[in-house]
Amino acid sequence: MASAAASLQAGHVIARPARPSPPTPRRSWTSWTVVLVVFVCFVSHTLAAALDAAPPMETLVIDHRTPYREGRGWAIQSERNVQRRRAQKRQESDESDESTTTSLRASVTTTFSIALGTPEPSSVSTSTSVSASASPLPKFLDSMSAEFKATSCPVFINNFLQDPTFEQCYPLSMLLEKSKSFFEAQKSLVSITRTLDATCAANVTFCNEYLQSLASNLTSPENCLTDYEAGHPGVVGAYNAMTAYAPIYNVGCLHDPETSAYCYANAVTNLTNPSAAYIYYLPLNKTLPGTTVPSCDYCLQQTMALYHAATADRRQLIANTYEAAASQVNTICGPEFVNDSLAGAVVPSAAPGRLPQSSTWVPVMVSVLVAVLWLV
Repeated sequence: MASAAASLQAGHVIARPARPSPPTPRRSWTSWTVVLVVFVCFVSHTLAAALDAAPPMETLVIDHRTPYREGRGWAIQSERNVQRRRAQKRQESDESDESTTTSLRASVTTTFSIALGTPEPSSVSTSTSVSASASPLPKFLDSMSAEFKATSCPVFINNFLQDPTFEQCYPLSMLLEKSKSFFEAQKSLVSITRTLDATCAANVTFCNEYLQSLASNLTSPENCLTDYEAGHPGVVGAYNAMTAYAPIYNVGCLHDPETSAYCYANAVTNLTNPSAAYIYYLPLNKTLPGTTVPSCDYCLQQTMALYHAATADRRQLIANTYEAAASQVNTICGPEFVNDSLAGAVVPSAAPGRLPQSSTWVPVMVSVLVAVLWLV
């Protein structure tokens, strides 16, 4: 105490230690900022992936052959075959004109009436008949069973068979089964070629969308769902044919570059090897019979290549039958003749540059999270 007093007298002040203030709660802004930055980066990466993801690509096959007009559609062949086909058509046209002229001369009938008794001027009557209009195209489902469980089903079938859009598309896939008139048309190269000309003149993109929509309507409850679920052969076959329109169109309209004829026409008119036509039923969920002896030629190889590309859509029935058929073909034609595996699956996705509908909640959640962090 004496020393303290002496210090005070000397003018020195003793500083007392300050008492520590109670700790004040502080917000951990650093941790919340890190969380927010990480979340925003994650969301940005997710959105960028959705925007930048490229749509699935299908194999693009470029054909360098020359397109030419044939009937109401287009066909593609080499320049040499195009010139040869045009010369053949001119020759056939000249022969047809000559045949028509001969037919007209032969079909003119002149009748003379001779009256007995008093001579009277003779009457001459001339009748000319020209025959041979082209036979009609095969009809669809003309041998389908008329027994249905639902009365609405045959009404729906009759309606779409008379639809001008359906007639314009003239799908080959729906002629392969349940059409007696098509079976008869396949016996003649001329008649089957006319049929293929009609079906190949259609716009495959438009008609494929139309047939897919028609298949969906066919199996709706108000139309033919009851018969479809009951396994009605005609209804099930019609549905399979509608969904398989595009693959069968592509192979049915394929041309043989050596003969300029349709590959399908050559197959169905091949009397020495009737099994060559079995390959065209694969897209209808038909397996290749074990007794099939395919012709190991250009048409078979290109047909299987088109089927292989179509298997990328796993919804197509060809994806169920292709691998076994390809293995069977390679057994006969060689191990590398065709690709015996399925193509890479193509999954439908959103249009490029657009967010999927399920991602619209992300901006909302980001806004809510920022507000919560600000208020905490």
